Amino acid sequence: MAKKLTPRSQDFSQWYNQLIQEADLAEHSPVKGCMVIKPYGYAIWEQMQSTLDKMFKETGHVNAYFPLFIPKSFLSKEAQHVEGFAKECAVVTHYRLKNSPDNKGVVIDPEAKLEEELIIRPTSETIIWSTYKNWVQSYRDLPLLINQWANVVRWEMRTRIFLRTAEFLWQEGHTAHATQEEAIQETLKMLDVYFTFAEQYMALPVIKGVKTQNERFAGAVETYCIEAIMQDGKALQAGTSHFLGQNFPKAFDVKFLTKENKWEYAWATSWGVSTRLVGALIMAHSDDEGLILPPQLAPYQVVIIPIHKSEQEYQKVTQQCEAIAQELKKVNIRYKIDARKEHTPGWKYAEYELKGVPLRIAIGPRDVENNTIEIARRDTKTKQVISTDNLIHIIQNLLQDVQDSIYQKALHFRNSMTTRVDNFKDFESVLNDKGGFIEAHWDGTTETELKIKELTKATIRCIPLDSPQEEGRCVYSGKKSTQRVLFALNY
Repeated sequence: MAKKLTPRSQDFSQWYNQLIQEADLAEHSPVKGCMVIKPYGYAIWEQMQSTLDKMFKETGHVNAYFPLFIPKSFLSKEAQHVEGFAKECAVVTHYRLKNSPDNKGVVIDPEAKLEEELIIRPTSETIIWSTYKNWVQSYRDLPLLINQWANVVRWEMRTRIFLRTAEFLWQEGHTAHATQEEAIQETLKMLDVYFTFAEQYMALPVIKGVKTQNERFAGAVETYCIEAIMQDGKALQAGTSHFLGQNFPKAFDVKFLTKENKWEYAWATSWGVSTRLVGALIMAHSDDEGLILPPQLAPYQVVIIPIHKSEQEYQKVTQQCEAIAQELKKVNIRYKIDARKEHTPGWKYAEYELKGVPLRIAIGPRDVENNTIEIARRDTKTKQVISTDNLIHIIQNLLQDVQDSIYQKALHFRNSMTTRVDNFKDFESVLNDKGGFIEAHWDGTTETELKIKELTKATIRCIPLDSPQEEGRCVYSGKKSTQRVLFALNY
């Protein structure tokens, strides 16, 4: 049996780390700063990946793959980009090892130095736009709508599994367009895709917004984002979509011949989400007993547990379990039958509670005789005995209700953790005593933004897209402001 988790209220960080370990999601790697994603954790990522991949393809995008290694000179071509990533880059300088003189290991062969160092991709704008130069010649080649599923490396010294690791998995979309308007529409369209995924699949309420100049992606004209609040009151950036203007097309000379027979630079976007979404899922919904997974993304939506005392009962009950499983399979409900004899039903109940399986079905000999089952919800921990008549319809409705209930609980929490303040004293008080999102006026200057961060560690998470125009005074400087922004401590 897994050990009892540290309560969230006592130490949220310790609870998070223990839950990842006990639910068998991931573990630290021998490579410092990296993680090993274990099968159950990877299964959650696969559900995310397959769902997003379908959504991308429904919006006209196709998948491709580009090299892991990027020539150092490529990063130098876009000044903001190289400045933004320079401190996080892992660099390959040699291509061969040889036996050490004492034959006790291997050393770098000094004669195998690369003529030009290679950067292990921190993001792929440069290598992709160098390739697009060969793919784009005419307006007929546009729009170019491409996504890549890949790993990236950003050299992190202070890491946390799923949330911030030196290597992580993600997708990155990179598109080329004939006009500025098209590219901006693409940027906002993909922001909407992420918003839909977060709300309808992750059951995670998020706020759409635009980043300040200081918080923009390196090399972007505008960065749009979705922001969520975790149960400890800290914000988490759950996805970003960038309008890149013509910065990268100009850096890599990506031009096309227009209908009017004139040469123009293409317009660019990029957008991405990563395995940090697994971390978001854990921190937004789970409790002190383990994971709570929304049915849309749970590797198993239903676990079926046979209850028996004798071999004869075992055969009868497992046969009924298989019959129900076949019905679930017909309507594409993901299930698992746990018929292991070496563990008691109680042990299994605790195991699947820890792993966050949305619904648990228990079937004993009497249930077989009465055509009933016991069904338990993970989110509310309520149980009921129901007839097997119309069972699949009942399970489908329950799964939808679990999904909706998890979302509503998270939405209620976010609303309760969003506070409007009008002076810096209240700002600091709310931040220290409560946390969450703080809606406050800001004078629009980077100087004020950085000063607030220096004093409180809070950052402007975004300028919400639906934030109304409102006359006010900056919460710190007292200067005039026309709009409230969202501040928070963040991951």
